[in-house]
Amino acid sequence: MSKKTVAKKIHSRKITPPGVMYDILGGVWKNFIAPKYNVEYIDHVGMSKVEGSYIFISNHASRLDYIFTGVPVYPKKMNYVAGYNEFHRLHLSLVFRLLHVIPKKNFIPDIYTIKEVSRVLKNGGRICIFPEGMSSISGANQPVAIGTGKMIKKFKLPVYYSVIRGGYLTSPKYNLRDRCGKIEVEINQLFTPEELEVLTPAEIEDKINKAIYHDDYAWNKVAQNHYDIGENGAENLEDLLFWCPKCGKQHVMTTEGNKIFCKECGNGATLLDTYEMVPFDDTCVIPETQTKWFDMERELIKKEVADENFRLEENVELGMLPDYKLLSPNDTSVIVGKGKLVLDRTGLTYDGTKNGEAFTFHIDSKQLPTYGMCTDVSRFYTFLDGEFVEFYPENRVVEKFFMATEEIHRLNGGQWQAVEY
Repeated sequence: MSKKTVAKKIHSRKITPPGVMYDILGGVWKNFIAPKYNVEYIDHVGMSKVEGSYIFISNHASRLDYIFTGVPVYPKKMNYVAGYNEFHRLHLSLVFRLLHVIPKKNFIPDIYTIKEVSRVLKNGGRICIFPEGMSSISGANQPVAIGTGKMIKKFKLPVYYSVIRGGYLTSPKYNLRDRCGKIEVEINQLFTPEELEVLTPAEIEDKINKAIYHDDYAWNKVAQNHYDIGENGAENLEDLLFWCPKCGKQHVMTTEGNKIFCKECGNGATLLDTYEMVPFDDTCVIPETQTKWFDMERELIKKEVADENFRLEENVELGMLPDYKLLSPNDTSVIVGKGKLVLDRTGLTYDGTKNGEAFTFHIDSKQLPTYGMCTDVSRFYTFLDGEFVEFYPENRVVEKFFMATEEIHRLNGGQWQAVEY
């Protein structure tokens, strides 16, 4: 008998509602971890007393959202849906199996996921999903993934939701060090089965987008909560805020300690422990919040991709998932080749090597709404014919690839369009 690959082992599981291990870990979340992060729950439903099957959704603020959503439901249990590639990582594989977590290949259709979600719900379980498909990059939401409305309508169960505030400020995408401060989790009901019966999938997605939208930077500009950003709170922030609002040049921003500044013109600001940015002096041009800065960059990229000759290219290493072993905790793939990655108005092209042989592929822009990001802004991934491929760029251009890819997809009539909040 041939040895099963990791992928086949993952997809051979018949997932059911979680058992005693969830009871144990849920108690740890509630009594030890949530207090460490100063989590306050505003539960308008009384989730711990809600009986029967339901779907629970939330904005995806950080890497810790399974705790922030699990505690208010406890001692009731939920099956979480998580990124398929995370099941290939050694430190997560066993825990995910014990907690009966359901894998999902992000941003592409995944029949296995729907089957297992259906199995859990038919067995009286509850499902928790983060419909954006990935934790926030900017501190605010992205539109929910294509197909979310269709899936939720299919099951016609009560849908509850939470809005997590402060999660991104505690665990930002640009820096993996947690910064404890304050988190609020507010919970409400979003749909009844009767409402789902008459709503279209598009209407469902529209209501979800509006219900779970949150901007952490705008929220804390008012709330003024303090976070433990330490002496290097701005480290790697230039991966997201790569454009100088004063001189207009790209990839000129850098950081030092709690400062972000332009290497060309000196424009810059100091990051406070509330995440406010204080300009160095009156000559500096600094947006009101990091989200505003991020959104201004997107408008700039929209103008660039409007040119039919737009082209973004970068030397990259190519990573893939190994067939028969799990990845070490710090790894998200194994490097199998290198080449050139080109993004233009037609889509994404890789031309290089794989396992010592020539390897080329192209993904049409309509089939590529965005990418996934396993850890921080140093790398990004997608799926090629259902197989995970990850790119490690030579330069710090990940966020520009994200923005340009998303805007090309939208410009070319792709399904994953922007949302007006």
